[in-house]
Amino acid sequence: MSRNLPILLGVFVVMALSNAVVPVLPDFAGGAAMQGAVYAAYFFGAFVTVLPAGMASDRIGRVPLIRAGLLLTLASGILILLYPSGLPLLLFRGIEGLGAGLFVSAALAWANSHPSSGQISGYVMAAQNLGLVVGLLAAGWLDAAFESHLAGVAAFTALTVPALAMSVTIRESGHGGFARADLPAIVRNYFWLFAAAAVLVGMTGAVAAIYPEYTGSGPSLLALQLATINIATIVAVLIAPRIALRPVPTIQISSILMAGAVLAGYVTPYALPLIGGLAGVIIVAILAFLAETKIQQGAMAGLFNTATYAGFTFLAAFAGLVAGEFSFLTAFLLLAGMAAVMAFTISGCRCEYRG
Repeated sequence: MSRNLPILLGVFVVMALSNAVVPVLPDFAGGAAMQGAVYAAYFFGAFVTVLPAGMASDRIGRVPLIRAGLLLTLASGILILLYPSGLPLLLFRGIEGLGAGLFVSAALAWANSHPSSGQISGYVMAAQNLGLVVGLLAAGWLDAAFESHLAGVAAFTALTVPALAMSVTIRESGHGGFARADLPAIVRNYFWLFAAAAVLVGMTGAVAAIYPEYTGSGPSLLALQLATINIATIVAVLIAPRIALRPVPTIQISSILMAGAVLAGYVTPYALPLIGGLAGVIIVAILAFLAETKIQQGAMAGLFNTATYAGFTFLAAFAGLVAGEFSFLTAFLLLAGMAAVMAFTISGCRCEYRG
């Protein structure tokens, strides 16, 4: 575990810093449109980077990109502290996303190329979700304690320094024996697998995006409720790799359960951890399948991250649009329907390409 610590600390810090602005968005920007832009700028930066970063990690190695991602994360945090409003804030949130894209794809490729890929990938995903939870909760607490909406950003920017220092100890994971990635063939053969990742993992972001306006609860209660999604994901990604799950049947069953959980989320917040837990099981199933293909894992991790970030970005926007134009019930029904459809479309995945 000790040799994995620099990777786990790095992914924790990157995710925590990304979420440190969420509870205090009104203090960073006025109006829903600008707040949405500040939130989305990070995801856009990550979305455009994760696939090129994954492909590059197969060529030049994972470690240089991991260090570059941490360096960009540190630089963006400092710049946000110096210029915490307006267009500069949007630019630096985008740069933060670029750094996250570099780091996450390279770190996941590093983990999935490890001989114990299922367990190590589970640790990485757990650290990622733990960072999201801590970033969300700590930013609110630090804001109250120091009466500054920048306190959370400052804390996690500072924590990036030891993460960057520890990255000098990271060594490349063994990735010999993996077939060279043929991107068109991978997309053609695994399209429905990545579509399932976009919809089913992105479902957590879509529900989180519309839940605050739907419930009208206070920030403290909302932070705790939404945190249960990530906490449940952490538990799932730590437990699921220890169970011999067949990836495609697992995704099919989880899709149906996810549809029911999303519908239940319209009625009770107690459905939120179920949504997060199912997303964790689906993540483990997909990553296990990608590792079994024996195709270069940088490309596979890049495609997986591209799919999930696309889901977070576009599914959340779609849910918000439907809720605003029609009703929250319509939004929840459509999201549940999309989850259920994945149980049938995944059976159309060829899932046979081995390089």
